Amino acid sequence: MPTHTSSEKEVAGEDELRRNPYEVLGIPSNSTDQEIKSAYRRMALRYHPDKNPNDPVAADMFKEVTFAYDVLSDPENRRQYDTTASEAAGQENEDLELDLSSLGAVNTMFAALFNKLGVQIKTTVSANLLEEALNGTVTTLPLAVGQVVSRKVEKQSAHFYSVTLTEEESQAGLICKVHSSAKNKFKLLYFDQEESGGLRLALQEDSRKTGKLSTAGLYFFGFPVYRFDPRVNSRALSRDPETGFFKRLDTFQPLEITELKAGTHVFAVYGDNFFKSVSYTLEIFSSAPFANEKETLRSTEAQIVSKRTELLKFESEYHDVFSQFTDMASKCAGEVQEIDELLKRRNEICSAYTTFPPTKQSSSKSWGKGKSKKKKSSLLMEAREEGEVTVREENGVKKKKWYNIQLRQDKKKTKET
Repeated sequence: MPTHTSSEKEVAGEDELRRNPYEVLGIPSNSTDQEIKSAYRRMALRYHPDKNPNDPVAADMFKEVTFAYDVLSDPENRRQYDTTASEAAGQENEDLELDLSSLGAVNTMFAALFNKLGVQIKTTVSANLLEEALNGTVTTLPLAVGQVVSRKVEKQSAHFYSVTLTEEESQAGLICKVHSSAKNKFKLLYFDQEESGGLRLALQEDSRKTGKLSTAGLYFFGFPVYRFDPRVNSRALSRDPETGFFKRLDTFQPLEITELKAGTHVFAVYGDNFFKSVSYTLEIFSSAPFANEKETLRSTEAQIVSKRTELLKFESEYHDVFSQFTDMASKCAGEVQEIDELLKRRNEICSAYTTFPPTKQSSSKSWGKGKSKKKKSSLLMEAREEGEVTVREENGVKKKKWYNIQLRQDKKKTKET
């Protein structure tokens, strides 16, 4: 049995400790810097070695809390973690497939809850069931072409059906469709028969909700028929609509099997609900009556494939043009700013061309005081003899003026009489 050195244990221990720092501090991912600091202080005080002597669990938690704070307290480290973690989570969820039969009741409940909240959870066919099919221990129910069956299958279980085709039916093509009016989740499976008599899974089509039903179908027309699941790129589309648009048709891929030879073929309906059984209706019928629809389907899918190729070319052109547009937009903004500055400078220069000296505005109160004082100084007079008035001018020069001359003449006439 291999052993680990102490240094290896330390490295392993550090790797285990470095889990989601938000979970460690018990805070949401949109927490503020102050909330992060407060949570760290609370957790550090709780697990500090001084308060928990000789407690290895508390010591490990203190290291974990410290590491979490080191990541989230630095803006650059936090940004890098948020970016890397979201990308890793996206890739992990896209690649992860769960075998619900092996989860247990509690984990299945959590998976169902996340799925209800909108998290896409991929499921896979039970490993035990696939092993039973490969060992040839499953029971198959024979069906004739054109026969319709309505049944109920338990969760993480399957009903197997065998169909025998003639040469004429093989050349005409075959359609196998399943729908559930209760919108249950299921998988439509097709198995290849091994020489040993066992069954090996060859095709799998997950049900999708279309209107009031959940449906799935397999088509064998003698030419490539494509499958398309828009849910695969929904996460990429939500993260980056631009990238999601160009990758929208990446999942438009042809089925691995295009036709069925004459002989016996096995299909199965697998219950993919989390807790309850699945009610479904299965029909297997010839595609001979649908010749026009087959050609229309072939033409339409050929156009989609052509459009997917065009998207690859358009993506390269789009990025080149967008880069040029960004440069032009930046240059345009710079030109607008420069023009505005030049026009402002021109207006200032034109305003400087004037023969009028700059005027200084004074308050009405001070203007009124100056005016009254000036008026008062210009009216200083001194009384002298009758009819004689001495007027003081502001420059100090005195001038004599005579008034009431007619009055003097009247006085002389009075004396003579």
